Amino acid sequence: MSRALTITFSFLICLIPTLLAAHPYERNKAVPVEKVLFGSINSVKHLTEQEIRYDKDNGWHRFGGALIGGAIGNQFGDGSGQVAATILGAMIGSNMSKSHTRSGQIIQHQLVELLITTEQDEQFMVLQDYDNRMVFKNGDKVRLVYLTNGLVRVDIAY
Repeated sequence: MSRALTITFSFLICLIPTLLAAHPYERNKAVPVEKVLFGSINSVKHLTEQEIRYDKDNGWHRFGGALIGGAIGNQFGDGSGQVAATILGAMIGSNMSKSHTRSGQIIQHQLVELLITTEQDEQFMVLQDYDNRMVFKNGDKVRLVYLTNGLVRVDIAY
């Protein structure tokens, strides 16, 4: 049972930032709401998730460097010496282009995990983007807003 929860939670951690990146609602736009539940926060946990995005063009840069290096190396020597110079030029060109391209960009997402008990004594665990304008603490009265696109948003109930 515990292993299944761990796998499910790991899957949600990977999936939620992708879903939240679509912004469930925007300024000056009405979004239909399925239901709203009210409750209070039992626990708050701040998490970070690092997402590594690799430069898509990195392979093409290496290929281009090898191509240019091979073309330059091909200008030198005759016969097998020319082949060796072409191969050496391609290797040097590929290696030089590797040192000039970015290997990746690290993006760190700030998340908050909330354990909420509703007025109907049901417990929900919600993981959402951290918003420094809406800081949650234990005992806060909150509302869970279920949007029609399947997303849930937790806000402080005023």
